[in-house]
Formats: sequence, structure tokens, C-alpha cells
Amino acid sequence: MTTPPRLSIVIPARNEEFELGATLDSVHTAAEALGQPWECIVVNDGSTDRTADIAREQGAKVLDVELHNIGAVRNAGARAALGDRIVFLDADTRLPPETLQAAWGAMEQGAVGGGAWVRMEGLSWYQRLLVYSFTVFWLRLCGWAAGCFIFCTKDAFNAVDGFDETYFASEERFLSQALKQRGRFVILREVVVSSSRKARLYSTSQLLGLGFRTLIGGRKTLLQREGLEIFYDAPREST
Repeated sequence: MTTPPRLSIVIPARNEEFELGATLDSVHTAAEALGQPWECIVVNDGSTDRTADIAREQGAKVLDVELHNIGAVRNAGARAALGDRIVFLDADTRLPPETLQAAWGAMEQGAVGGGAWVRMEGLSWYQRLLVYSFTVFWLRLCGWAAGCFIFCTKDAFNAVDGFDETYFASEERFLSQALKQRGRFVILREVVVSSSRKARLYSTSQLLGLGFRTLIGGRKTLLQREGLEIFYDAPREST
């Protein structure tokens, strides 16, 4: 008999063949360094490329869905998770060992969940300034986890009914707020390294416009996929 996993790493993925392999490499290295029984679940949301094949080749469990709602995709992965601690990681985000260890340690010390700082590479100086300003607002001032990396105990996740599937974006914000009602929610000083592909594929003005619209427009702008295509049907890099 094998030891049941204590940690489940859930990765939502849609047409992520270019990014997923490096992310799974980082997951394997970080999880092995942690030294706890673990599993990785790639929730394949209707991919038409080699996403599912790459996940299987690198030892991940693959859960095939057709949901096209990021909160629902993550919830599907959580329902399949066997561990009592869950990490939600984006398919284009690398997980350093020290960050996973810090997340595990925070939960060992009673935190119900949290997030980490995010670093993006390959940005111009003004893009770095904009990203830094946004992360200070989102992570430090508001205390919300970034969507690319969220960790929590399974008990706390189930107690708040997981991600709110009525939203098509900012679902991590509402999960963060709900988890804070259950106990201590922490933003780690450690970082994850996320792709800056949106900054390469879209202009700064497009990204700023979307950011202001979702923040200032209120929750009603998050209740429909229209206008939020950048989070769902954005072009993918292949080189």
C-alpha cells in the first residue's frame, strides 16, 4: 500500500503545453524537498493541445473537464484531492521549494490559508513598477492571495464552499475574504515566479484598462465571461 497524500497540488490548465512542463518540474522538485506524501492534479479544461499528455508523462493525475470557469475548474480539482492541505497553482507559475515549505509551515502553525508574493521576469522597468504597485495593493494592503498561488487546509476550503463559481475573475479575492473569516490568512514573504506572457501579448494600456474596469466596475463586471476573455481565451505562446 502506498501512503495517502497529505498535500494536493491542483493546477487548472487549458492549452498550456508550452508552460506546463516547466511548472510540473518545479512542483516535483518542491514537493520532494518538502518530504510529505503528495499528489499533483492537473485539471484539463477542454484543451486541444498536448496539455493532458504532458501532465501524464510527468506523473500528474489528469482530471478532464469542460467548464471554462476558473473557479469551477479549481473546485473540481479540490473535490478530487486526497490531501488535507491544498495548493492551487497556475500552469504558468513556478513553485520554489522554499515557498512550498513556508506554506506548509504556516498551515502547521494554524493558518487556514494564504498566498505568496509574485515575481514576473522579462518586464520593462515601467511594467515592473506597475506590477509592484498592484501587488502591494492586492497582497499587502488588501491581504488577498494572488490567483496564481493559493494554499489552504481542505477543511477550511470546504467550510467556505470553495471558490464562488458565479465569478469569472477575481475568484481568489472572494476566497481570500471567506477564508479570513475562518482563521489566520497569511501572505508569505517567499515568492512564486509567474509568466509575464500577458505583458508580451497585450499592451500595457489594455491591461490597465482591464484592471481598472474590474476593480472600479464592481462585482457585476465579474459575473459574465464577456469582457474577461484575456483570462480564458488569450493567445498562447509557442516559442
